[in-house]
Amino acid sequence: MKKILILSLSFIFFNLAQLSAQCAMCRATVENNVNNGEVGIASSLNFGILYLFAAPYLVAMVIGFLWYKNSKKQNRKINIKELLSRKQNS
Repeated sequence: MKKILILSLSFIFFNLAQLSAQCAMCRATVENNVNNGEVGIASSLNFGILYLFAAPYLVAMVIGFLWYKNSKKQNRKINIKELLSRKQNS
């Protein structure tokens, strides 16, 4: 797990220049369209940014919830087995 975390952080760290380069292109496009009187693309771009921002967090929350439910179900099975073994021993 630590290996994956270190690899992903190093990948992000070494690609920061490429990640920030896209902001100038989007800004220029929006400014050009707003100056021409087209406001719709700016709101669509903001919606797209919010969508891309929220999607990974939603996926992580669903995976975490399913993991929690699965571990709770396994823990319940273990507890039932322990109770049955205690009843048989007494």
